[in-house]
Amino acid sequence: MPDISKYDQILDALQSLMENQKLQAITVSEIAQTAGIGKGSIYYYFSSKEAILQALIERNYKKPLETAKDLAQRTDIPPFTRMAMILQACRNSSTEYMRHDTSSSSIGAPEQAYLHQKYVSYLISELKPELTSIIEQGIAIGEIHFEYPAALAEIVLIVLTVKIGNLLLPSSPENIEETLRALITLLEKGTENPAGSLNFLLS
Repeated sequence: MPDISKYDQILDALQSLMENQKLQAITVSEIAQTAGIGKGSIYYYFSSKEAILQALIERNYKKPLETAKDLAQRTDIPPFTRMAMILQACRNSSTEYMRHDTSSSSIGAPEQAYLHQKYVSYLISELKPELTSIIEQGIAIGEIHFEYPAALAEIVLIVLTVKIGNLLLPSSPENIEETLRALITLLEKGTENPAGSLNFLLS
């Protein structure tokens, strides 16, 4: 067995089990057995199955969040460029999550929606401070004109994650594209940028 911490073994076990079983049917005992450790070891690291799921979500989004935190400090890169890089990382992670999540026929639509809601909630809460910081920096240098940077960051992230995930509000590809284009138009008008100047944000 690879030299891997019990913490990660537990997360790997839950992810493996979720590929063939519904989340609600998975027990802590099964997770321990799949991880090859005692049930007591589970509770040394996690208080519940829900806590394991939350940690798995956090691990799966570790890379884009690290990217976001790094970009928030990169004042040498224009704010909108940094926003685009964060949004692209968000899109890539959501796309990868959806590809993995829908690969198993044993997971029904209600559970897919529940898991996606957990991912979306975590992603928005973690990315919002970083995106807000970038918008505030843009306001400070006069490239962005908007009175509510935190609200703007939240709106952008909600629309992006919900539309890309396409589970909470199922839409056709054409509708998704239209919504994202509408978001760009609102951003341009709200931040007093010329029409078409921010199309690169969601390219």
